[in-house]
Amino acid sequence: MLRTIMNKLPLLSLAAVFATTATIGMAQQSGTVRANHGAWSIVCDQPAGASSEQCALMQNVIAEDRPEMGLSVVVLKTADNQARVLRVLAPLGVLLPNGLGLNIDGKDIGRAYFVRCFADGCYAEVILEETLLKTLQAGMTATFIVFQTPEEGIGIPVDLTGFTDGFAALP
Repeated sequence: MLRTIMNKLPLLSLAAVFATTATIGMAQQSGTVRANHGAWSIVCDQPAGASSEQCALMQNVIAEDRPEMGLSVVVLKTADNQARVLRVLAPLGVLLPNGLGLNIDGKDIGRAYFVRCFADGCYAEVILEETLLKTLQAGMTATFIVFQTPEEGIGIPVDLTGFTDGFAALP
């Protein structure tokens, strides 16, 4: 159900726009919060060189038992409106070959692999296909799983309250 994006990265260059620092206690974002929908915010900014503003649905979370382990979860539409993307920024230090696991309400959805790392962390991205979108909209909690060792997965819960309304309001 999760399909990794590899060759579409130029279309998805919002990393600078929605930059976060997941390795500190509270993730920070650039842009303007336009609306809040439950646990989610719509954040908009105009990237340098872009002809129009771009917006994303976003939530920053921190593992309850590991304050150094935070994630930024971003849902956006590409500038050409040809794809919807789920992007997760994990802190540096995660084990890259294991990828990022996803469970929704206890059901294993699959794994996405990290596509690149920057100074602020490592990104996993997938095309948000209709099946995954509907699963997120119907769910209560998404748990993203990062690995620090091959044996040690850390589940970080993401509240899906407001996801459906936020996605519907996303320009």
